[in-house]
Amino acid sequence: MTGRTLHWFRNDLRLADNPALLAAVAGGPTLCLYILDTGPDRRPIGGASRWWLSRSLDALGEALARRHGRLVLMKGDPAELLPRVAAEAGINRVTWNRRYEAKEIALDSRLKEALSGNGIDVSSFNGHLLNEPWQVTTTTGQPMKVFTPYWRAARQKGEPAAPIAAPARIPAFSLPDSIEALTVSLDDLGRAPRKPDWAGGLRAAWTPGESGAAERLDDFLGSGLSGYAEDRDRPDRAATSRLSPHLHFGEIGPRQVWHALHHARATGEAAGSEQDAEKFLSEIGWREFSHHLLFHNPELATRNYDSRFDAFPWLPDEAALHRWQRGQTGIPLVDAGMRELWTTGWMHNRVRMVVASFLIKHLLQDWRAGEAWFWDTLVDADAANNAASWQWVAGSGADASPYFRIFNPVTQGETHDPHGAYVRQWVPELAGLSDKDIHQPWKASEKALREAGIRIGETYPAPLVDLAFGRQRALDAFAAIRNG
Repeated sequence: MTGRTLHWFRNDLRLADNPALLAAVAGGPTLCLYILDTGPDRRPIGGASRWWLSRSLDALGEALARRHGRLVLMKGDPAELLPRVAAEAGINRVTWNRRYEAKEIALDSRLKEALSGNGIDVSSFNGHLLNEPWQVTTTTGQPMKVFTPYWRAARQKGEPAAPIAAPARIPAFSLPDSIEALTVSLDDLGRAPRKPDWAGGLRAAWTPGESGAAERLDDFLGSGLSGYAEDRDRPDRAATSRLSPHLHFGEIGPRQVWHALHHARATGEAAGSEQDAEKFLSEIGWREFSHHLLFHNPELATRNYDSRFDAFPWLPDEAALHRWQRGQTGIPLVDAGMRELWTTGWMHNRVRMVVASFLIKHLLQDWRAGEAWFWDTLVDADAANNAASWQWVAGSGADASPYFRIFNPVTQGETHDPHGAYVRQWVPELAGLSDKDIHQPWKASEKALREAGIRIGETYPAPLVDLAFGRQRALDAFAAIRNG
């Protein structure tokens, strides 16, 4: 097909392995469009995600320009903007990569019907997952509810298709004045915080964009894969891939990650064992499983998957929630994680489980309050992963951690941050304590506290809750709904 094509960028902010973009360019000159969706049904993205998005779009625009293309930015309701742009720009074909949230699917269906009704061909592709949510089922064709059989069934489908190269040229075309008038700048999208500038830690930690994603993957395969299966639970070590925000925004796709891993191992560029490789791939599997769950349970971020939890006796406490958000709970590993999140927009996965368990179980705060905070502060705030993970920790989700499995943050710290390096990095007021005392400073001797310059309740908070009391209270609360 020849003529004018529009590719609608969404969560596929890359040129390589982008099947919808490749199909668009094959059809002729292409309008590359990104719309910051402010439609009435859209959950606004959080502050950290907006910072990442602006940097990623900047990188994408530069990459397109090097191939004679142009990234056109707009802000508003795609249900109104896309048909207007297609009509006034003389578009013959629209392409996009599929999304899997219920409201996104509904929007795409309405747009496809409207555009097709105007004689415009609409083609959609899978650019975000190894397997789409309906492609992995039980033997009777039902959705999967447990990760292990899900991942086993997914692996039995064989190797994913090889990633495709980026188009060499992505020629643009001139737009009519009426469409140019709808365009906005990156600054109009909320490019960067200024007063106050809270993004310094994010800028220091991340390089958003397709090239940043490729560098992150190369670095991980070259120096991080070896020992991954064992070290990935150590927040004091740089032992995780940190690819999650790049995958969320589509700066890299899972097929690229999969094949890069196998190529690096085959050529000796990656020193990891088979166990390391399989453990890393299973994390890609959890991402797939989370999207599978969200597709089949559209209210995953707002409604308990296990309806028994609808009667759970939460104890809403805004002051306790605020102290948790700010890393002032008096529990060192929890505070370290929350401060890492506030500074960098990211938190180590093991620590995410600990801080979530502490909020839900020791403090009896509704998991949705935590989900909302992560949505606003994580650079990898993904609707599927975020909701599925919070429900997993709460015990209310599919294949969830049992509610009675309550993470002890002291034990977790002693096991996974044995020398206190992670806590010392993010809670420097405790740095002078010994490895023995750093995960429970309230038990340190007066002499140890004095020598470290610490006054519990003054220079560092007293624990927000007694851990043994909080654990028993959580178990009692669960017992009240267990047979509901």
